[in-house]
Amino acid sequence: MPLDATGGGGNGGRPARNVLGGPLAACSYGPVTGFFRDGTCRTCAEDHGSHTVCAVMTAGFLAYSRAAGNDLSTPMPQYGFPGLKPGDRWCLCAPRWQQALEAGHAPGVVLQATEYGALAWCRLEDLRAHAVEDQS
Repeated sequence: MPLDATGGGGNGGRPARNVLGGPLAACSYGPVTGFFRDGTCRTCAEDHGSHTVCAVMTAGFLAYSRAAGNDLSTPMPQYGFPGLKPGDRWCLCAPRWQQALEAGHAPGVVLQATEYGALAWCRLEDLRAHAVEDQS
């Protein structure tokens, strides 16, 4: 379901845009993702990790991320984090997605839900090469 997200900072209240130039679609409400935990990969100046890439988790990426020091699959109930499994969508930090790409483990990307700011870290051509069809 497309979501015309308004930014919490960095974009002057204008609707957030995706890497294709259109309105930013929701990434995931189950589990709820995003820097703002509103289901979108919108960002702001305080989002130092740039949680802007709407990634579709794979077993290979989750194993790679765990080995790289960011375990996304283990639940952390104290933070309301259910742990991710293959097929889940998550607003991934753009530098982490780029790192995974360079290591050969980049997960799929939902372009309509990937915020424009990801382009500071990732090339559009690389994101397109890993694009998956938006099923929302």
